[in-house]
Amino acid sequence: MIDAASRGWSDRVEHRDIVVKEVPGFRPLTLDLVVPVAAPRPVPVLVWIHGGAWLFGSPKHPADWLMEADPFTAAIRAGFAVASAQYRLSGEAHFPAQLDDVKAAVRWLHRRGDGVGVDPERIGVWGESAGGHLASLVALTGNDRDDSRVRAAVCWYAPSNLLTMQSQAHPSGTIDHDSANSPESLLLGGTLPEHPELGRAASPITYVTGQAPPMLLMHGDQDVVVPVGQSEELAAALTAAGAEVELSVVRGADHCFAGVPLEPLIRDSLAFFTRALAPDAAALPPH
Repeated sequence: MIDAASRGWSDRVEHRDIVVKEVPGFRPLTLDLVVPVAAPRPVPVLVWIHGGAWLFGSPKHPADWLMEADPFTAAIRAGFAVASAQYRLSGEAHFPAQLDDVKAAVRWLHRRGDGVGVDPERIGVWGESAGGHLASLVALTGNDRDDSRVRAAVCWYAPSNLLTMQSQAHPSGTIDHDSANSPESLLLGGTLPEHPELGRAASPITYVTGQAPPMLLMHGDQDVVVPVGQSEELAAALTAAGAEVELSVVRGADHCFAGVPLEPLIRDSLAFFTRALAPDAAALPPH
């Protein structure tokens, strides 16, 4: 049994409001899980992590621009379960609360996902912008000791090194990443110039090793919010460490891939997960 409301459709079963973590003084953190009914059991699962500068957004209300292409239905049709993870925003708690919350969702899938048709050995994380940042962190810091390990990650236009965001900023960008009211400073509870140690701790690039799971980094070359150099920097570090990484720079795309069709990028993301989470894919060494 799971602590959730379940609902069936012709092609999927939805499990809503699964409680994965209870924080004293805060509402219970929940997970929504959608499992395809046509695919063989158990199925691989993709943990979707929403963006919004760590300030906005909800897994229950995906952005309109995203749902015009509906990556979730595409994932279901490709044979994946989709888990939408909730995390505390920066106005509610500072980093690393957001990472801890997403890892709680991964732990639940490891420990209880087999009861709802999910393969706990084939978990991927997929996020956009701030959600891509958290997906990178889960991929690079997850481990078997606390059941937070994942097998693959797709990160769309994600911050990777908070300390270099300002130096890489697009000429048309309007965000001062080093200011006190920047999304990064609000996430950390202090400015990056004043607290570089916090910036390093919250940067995925800090945790790069050769044991990282396969990662696909996708980024528009005209992104005025998160510089494309962020994905290029992380890809270079992963390659130097001997990890498996693919970098896709999308020509003419701004943040949220504005300016280009989204459907081909969704297809490429799901094709990557299909390869990385295949039953016969090589298992990762303990981490």
